[in-house]
Amino acid sequence: MLASSLTWTSAVYLGLSFFFGLAYFVALVVGIAVSGALTIIWIGFPMLVLMMLAWRAAAMLERRLVRLAFGVRIRDPYRPLPKGANPFPKLKAMVFDPATWKDLIYLALRFPIGLVEFLASVVMWALTGTLLFLPLIVAVSGGAEVNVGVVSYWAGNPVQALPMSVIGAGLLVGAVYVTRTMAIAHALYATYLLGPNAAQAENRELRAKTEHLRASRARGVDAVEFERRRIERDLHDGAQQRLLAVAMDIGRARAKLDTDPEGARDLIEQAHAGTREAIQELRDLARGIYPAILTDRGLDPALSGLAGRAPVPVEVTVDLAERPPAAVESIAYFIVAESLANIAKYAEATRATVRVAQEDSWVVVEIIDDGVGGAVVRPDGGLAGLADRAATIDGMVIVDSPPGGPTIVRADLPCSW
Repeated sequence: MLASSLTWTSAVYLGLSFFFGLAYFVALVVGIAVSGALTIIWIGFPMLVLMMLAWRAAAMLERRLVRLAFGVRIRDPYRPLPKGANPFPKLKAMVFDPATWKDLIYLALRFPIGLVEFLASVVMWALTGTLLFLPLIVAVSGGAEVNVGVVSYWAGNPVQALPMSVIGAGLLVGAVYVTRTMAIAHALYATYLLGPNAAQAENRELRAKTEHLRASRARGVDAVEFERRRIERDLHDGAQQRLLAVAMDIGRARAKLDTDPEGARDLIEQAHAGTREAIQELRDLARGIYPAILTDRGLDPALSGLAGRAPVPVEVTVDLAERPPAAVESIAYFIVAESLANIAKYAEATRATVRVAQEDSWVVVEIIDDGVGGAVVRPDGGLAGLADRAATIDGMVIVDSPPGGPTIVRADLPCSW
């Protein structure tokens, strides 16, 4: 605790708290009294408004000071102000905001509480410092007498003052603990008066969850749209072109059937080969949408099939007590499929490992290769698409790929959401 910066920032804050409290107390008493007295004429009301704005600003300053001194972050609890240029609805919202009056109570209590903190800090640290450095004081002054209550001790030289330094070292430890205790107490009452209440904190949490769900839904829609465009492109550039070529070959063969039977036979053979290629492309496309083996047999056989088609040796380990939900299986499968495709294209790897395991209520998917590394998540890229897929179920994808490798792609997918 002696080495912690929070101990010393807390000690400085508590030592200065009396002066802050005194300044707040004088400003509030004088300002509110004068403003209240002048309400008999119109000028008192603008002064009261200025006082309210001033103590709200002072409360904002206190929240920042508490964070600097104690490391406790206190969020502003104020209700949102009405929009528009008219100041009167804004002032009305401030007046009826309970946080405004809690700010006033906190600033009013700063003076008595600050006085207690100041006296305790000064007495404790002054006594500790005096005893700790008593040999130095004796060496300079030629002797010193320490009186603590009915106990008196005379030190005529630095050696005689050493026992007091030992006691001072013990008091230093006690002073540190007392300082941290006062800091915790101050932070608690500051959080209670300056922070949001339970309803506001719950409302803020719900808004954060709503925003997260909105972002996840948007990323999910983007991922689905990207997949739809990919399927359209694959159909147009692949199977559609092959089927068109098959139709043309069959048409040419029909025209030659009577005049050139051998040429017609060759065209029919060519159309047959094109049909087989189109069927294979359609199978590959269907596998890319949702492979049948994943539905029928689960992740382990599906991932083993991916590993078997990979151009590098891939070790697959699946350790799941039971099958996860279908959405989790699908996302895990495509994360592995995209990662293995990237390894084949860019990694220059000689081997890779795939691990799928359950950790508490999460399914963890981890793909590691020994390639050149340097993988970067780019917008509209494959890795970004994986993150978008995982975000649809509140999952996350982390890519660690330093130059020179290895590359680690880790996905944490919740089993329930």
